[in-house]
Formats: sequence, structure tokens, C-alpha cells
Amino acid sequence: MWAQMLTAPSIFERCDVDPPSAATLAPGEVLLETEAGGICGSDLPYVRGKYFAHPHDRGGSVVRAPGFPLHEVVGRVAASCHPAHARGDRVVGWASRFDAIAELVVTAGEGLAGYDPSLPPTTAVMLQPLACVLYAVEQLGDIRGQCAAVIGQGPIGLLFSHVLKTRGAASVVGVDRVDRTATATIFGVDEAVTASAEGWVRHLGDADRPSVVIEAVGHQVTTLASCLAAVAFGGQIFYFGVPDDQIYPMDMMMLLRKNLTLRSGATIERRRVLAAADAYLAEHPRLREAYVSTVFAADDAQRAFETALAPRPGQFKIALSMS
Repeated sequence: MWAQMLTAPSIFERCDVDPPSAATLAPGEVLLETEAGGICGSDLPYVRGKYFAHPHDRGGSVVRAPGFPLHEVVGRVAASCHPAHARGDRVVGWASRFDAIAELVVTAGEGLAGYDPSLPPTTAVMLQPLACVLYAVEQLGDIRGQCAAVIGQGPIGLLFSHVLKTRGAASVVGVDRVDRTATATIFGVDEAVTASAEGWVRHLGDADRPSVVIEAVGHQVTTLASCLAAVAFGGQIFYFGVPDDQIYPMDMMMLLRKNLTLRSGATIERRRVLAAADAYLAEHPRLREAYVSTVFAADDAQRAFETALAPRPGQFKIALSMS
């Protein structure tokens, strides 16, 4: 089968490898013929050479594993050892081995769900990140009437803005270095701020402090400090961005004195929230056309990741077509 493989930081090469066999599936696993994939911000550090605990890791500059690193996947079930999935089913979800830039992948069936068959695969890729956002917003409780801010208005941050607004937030501020003004209303953003998080916080008055702040950037320490400084007394922060370091320093006295709640967590109940994402997209069909801004062929994976690493106005989700 074909696959794309990192051979050096930010360098992909097509390779031919032995395909996985249906006979080797463990209970609960699915063999998937890939149709599309979505690039997530959490994939990008590994493209540049960040360490990932992978069976193929040999201590080189990158993990030389076929299909790595991509986990947002859409495909058709080729074989299944999971009771919810049958051969021929079209599904969306997680490639649990982060190896989805390949013709075939083996993945956990609990991370997959069916979806609206009218969606093209390169649109259906948005259901996985949407499921993650819906799960995170559930953890915040009732946010009706509250003011919210989302730091980071990339593909994940824009979905947070939309879901917070539809869940009843009184107002949503979107903060990003990239100008998102032109599409703010599509994603439920009442005020699009083009600035760094630190720059926004420096000019934030007490009356304007949000009671809910989402960190949707990750990969750096500074944005967590900005969240703590920005949020109103008694408010809550959801740290969604993936950290690159295990230890993050933060102002514990500020957390204490402001009576804040700091939340985080990975998405669980994946099949349930994928179904919820499918229903949400049916309720808000305008997102179908707005969210995925660019589609590359899988053979052009290198250019796709280079594009994802250089965000600009009008660029949102980047998808790979595996056909």
C-alpha cells in the first residue's frame, strides 16, 4: 500500500509498505480504507521533529513511521472486530496510531462513528475536531448569559467560538494574531481582536473581563498566563491547546486570589460526541462550506503541512484527500 512518511523535519516522501491484514485485528479494532484526513495543530510539532512515543521511533530527527503524524481520519471500513462497525461503513474519527496518511490504517473502533453520507469526506473531517470541542464545552456547565473569550482563532478556536455562542454565551471575543474579522460572524464571534494574547490582556479593563476563557493555542507557556490575567473573578479557564512541555509554571496566587477554576482534559466517550458533532453540523449547515478552507492531495502532504504551519486570513481547516 502507499503511505507518506517523514524522512526529515518537514520532509515527506511517498513509500510503499506491506498493508495491514484483517487477520491481525485485535478485538475492538477496525481496518479502515482512508478517504480523507484533517491536519490538527497538535500534529505540527511532530512534523518539525518533536519527540513522540511511537513504536517506530529509532532516535532519529523524526519518527519514520508510515502515515505519521495524522489522527483525524475519514474512511470506509474494510474489516472490523468491533460490534458497532461493519465492512463498507463510512466512518469518521481518530486514527489511534497517528498514521492516517496512508491507504489503510488499523484503529480503535471506539474512536469512530458513522456520519451524514451527504458530506464529502473532505468536509466530514471537521466532525472529529467538532466532537472534541463539544465535549470540552460540556465540561464548562451552563454558560448561558456569560461572556467568553477564545484565545487562538485557528480551526479549533473558531469551533469553540461557534459552540460557545450557540450554547448561550452572551458574547464571544476571539483573539488571534491573524486577522479573522472577515469571517467572525460565521463562527459566532462578536468581537474579533487581532493581537497577541498578551497584547489583548494589557488593554483589558475590569468591566470587560470574560468569565470563561478558552486556551486554544497550545505549544507555549505564555498563553496560560494570559488566560489567568484575563479571566474575571470566579471565572473558569479551559486549557485545550496541547502543551509541548510537561511542566508549565503559572501564577498560583492569582489562581487562588481570583477564585478561579482551571480545567483541561482529553476527549473521551468518543463515539457519543462524534454522533453529537454530526447532529450539530446538521443544525448549522453553514459551517460545512466555511470550515475546510484548503484541500490537498495526500501526495502533496508536505505542502499541506507547510501551509498549516503558516496561518493567514481566510485559511482555516486544511484537509488531505486520500483518493
